[in-house]
Amino acid sequence: MDIPEVRHRFADVGGVRVFYREAGEPGASTLLLLHGFPSSSAQFRRLIDALGGRFHVVAPDLPGFGQTEAPAGFAYTFERLADVVEAFVERLGLRRFTPYVFDYGGPVGMRLAARHPEWIAGLIVQNANAYDEGLSDLARDLVAHRPGAPGAREAVAEILVLPVTRGQYEGGTSDAELIAPDGWTLDQHYLDLPGRRDAQIDLLLDYHTNVALYPDWQRWLREHRPPTLVLWGAGDAFFTVPGAEAYLRDLPEAELHLFPTGHFALEECLPEMAPLIAAFLDRIG
Repeated sequence: MDIPEVRHRFADVGGVRVFYREAGEPGASTLLLLHGFPSSSAQFRRLIDALGGRFHVVAPDLPGFGQTEAPAGFAYTFERLADVVEAFVERLGLRRFTPYVFDYGGPVGMRLAARHPEWIAGLIVQNANAYDEGLSDLARDLVAHRPGAPGAREAVAEILVLPVTRGQYEGGTSDAELIAPDGWTLDQHYLDLPGRRDAQIDLLLDYHTNVALYPDWQRWLREHRPPTLVLWGAGDAFFTVPGAEAYLRDLPEAELHLFPTGHFALEECLPEMAPLIAAFLDRIG
């Protein structure tokens, strides 16, 4: 088995010290892994081991997550996260790559694609919603909260606790014994660091800006038609299967695979998903 050497680095980007994992040679097809809430690039460790021997894999921690360090006064909005990732990509000299977008990585990746369509060789979507029909009632309730509204910060903060973090990993799975506790334990550690709670609340209250951009992103998909692989945990409590199927409306040639698991589909179904990802990257070059 070809186990890659994984490098752990920091890149200073506009005052943000971005931590990232990198494996493979830059001359190979590049996969940019954009993680979701409440995780970090650590969620991709097994996938990097599976793919890093054949492809160039880069996985940054977004501001407010993992090991990335943002300065005091950083504005935690999805627009600013996209700014940082855009500058990070430019700093590393990535000029053509396939984003793997998951959860929060979806709105960050779609903003990046809209700004730089020339960068996008293909698109891998894993439980990253871009369609109204993909929002569950739970997701709609969260999205309804707005900055400054009475009780909004307290309401969204309720999902920042360990039982909810663990539930995002185990909920919807076929076999909870396949879900290692390391993931939710590490995520909660980062959530509990000084300053992280307020950062996460700010992002949760900014999520409605992503929903407002859904029509723009759908238009972008129709106009640019990137080769697309959609992988979806069908038991996701936030983003439902109709949201996965909706991609085929704008990308009729996209490849869709549903898995009998939850939000963090790689935790349970990596053995099935990694070969699909590798085959897709081989096809698009």
